[in-house]
Amino acid sequence: MTAGIAAPELSTSRRVWTVSVMCTAVGLVISMVTIVNTALPTLAADTGASQAQQTWIVDVYTLVLAALVLPAGALGDRYGRRAVLVIGLLVFAVSCAAPVFADSATWLITARALTGLGAAMIMPATLSIINASFPPERRGRAIGVWAAVAGVGGLGGLILAGLLLQHFSWHSVFLGPAALAVLLVFACATVPASREHHPERFDAIGAVLSALAIGALVFGILRVADLGWTSPMVLASIAVGVLLAGLFAWFEHRHASPLLDVRLFANPALAVGSISVTVQFTAAFGALFGLAQYLQLVQGYSALKSGLVLWPIAVSLFPLSLASAHLARRIGLRALTCTGLAVVIAGILLLGRLGADSAYLELAIAVCVLGAGVGVTAPAATSAILDNVPPSKYGVASAINDATREIGAALGIALAGSVLSSTYTSSLHPSTAALPAPAREIADSSLAGALSIAGHVGPAGRPLVTAARTAFTDGMWLSMLALAGIIAAGIIATTAIGRANRR
Repeated sequence: MTAGIAAPELSTSRRVWTVSVMCTAVGLVISMVTIVNTALPTLAADTGASQAQQTWIVDVYTLVLAALVLPAGALGDRYGRRAVLVIGLLVFAVSCAAPVFADSATWLITARALTGLGAAMIMPATLSIINASFPPERRGRAIGVWAAVAGVGGLGGLILAGLLLQHFSWHSVFLGPAALAVLLVFACATVPASREHHPERFDAIGAVLSALAIGALVFGILRVADLGWTSPMVLASIAVGVLLAGLFAWFEHRHASPLLDVRLFANPALAVGSISVTVQFTAAFGALFGLAQYLQLVQGYSALKSGLVLWPIAVSLFPLSLASAHLARRIGLRALTCTGLAVVIAGILLLGRLGADSAYLELAIAVCVLGAGVGVTAPAATSAILDNVPPSKYGVASAINDATREIGAALGIALAGSVLSSTYTSSLHPSTAALPAPAREIADSSLAGALSIAGHVGPAGRPLVTAARTAFTDGMWLSMLALAGIIAAGIIATTAIGRANRR
């Protein structure tokens, strides 16, 4: 039995302010992935970070965020969502500022892990505060705005990093977010506080099991890009993650006051919403992984321009995000999900058809279509998760939404990266066979490496540039086909849930 301690009835202006602050916070969390990716080459050159250390500087943030988001959401429900949010922002700010004082690779990895901890506390709190601040009839548009910001947060990170790196050192990509996090701490003092009274003890065992299960699963997926899908470490990590997830489900089913009541997933709407969020972010982050390299290495854009040229995604994403809840009520969640995911597939395939000589209009149309698919499905999926849990579990429901996003994002990057890398290497190999072994290894490893080798040999390297860019776009097409297959599987699963529910 729980009794809610919720915010009082809020004015329209107070609700708008609350949504603005929460969206800024979640945008900051999402953007920190692409911000560091953009700064990585300069950062690595300055600190001497090895390739393995660079990988961990990027990946440890996602790993910690995904592993701890569910326990953090539950803590917010119990001890106060605003309090957990403020603590998370403070941890985020301090850890982002840490590289200014010591910039060794080991220190950076540690700081990024702490930033992931702060992010895990921030993300579920933002969505659960919005959900608790609005009556059900007004909640859809607010969640639509939150989902839209979360959807374009990675793009915002590219633009912010590009702006900072044009004028300042790589340290600025950490100091800028740290300063914004501090400002948000003060802004959060003005948003409503909400929590639920839980007389029972906190499910610490469930929290540990969930963190270990998600952590092992995400760790295995993140290692795919370096080790491949057949690596014993990858297979063992994913297998351990699945086994721990099963143990977590068994334990929670028997627990009197579980961290997460796994029976909630028997609700068709919540199940559909979880599947939808996972495959959407698989598509979005997998596509962004390929696009970031395509725009800079094939089209020759700067880091800043690479972010700016993707603006058409917002043209379709934001309006449809606001309309998503209304459309779900009109045509039903499953019909909307299947239609929206089909549009996502169309956008992904259009991106895959981009070549070295493609005009900007082709890119603009492709990202606009992708934005439309994500815009129409993401808010409806998030609402489906939140609307099918009791108010005492809003933080946990928000964490489910966030965890599926992070798992989907990791899967998208791993899938797109592994397919792109293997296809690129096999396609380029005939063109590099005559190169000395060290140069051949560098060229075959990445498009950036091939362009570097070609640059050292002058005009004679032009055929290598052409071959490398062609090999990359070939790999990009196959990687987008793989992402489209994952989304198609999501459509099939959504349809199957609908048929099972009608029986």
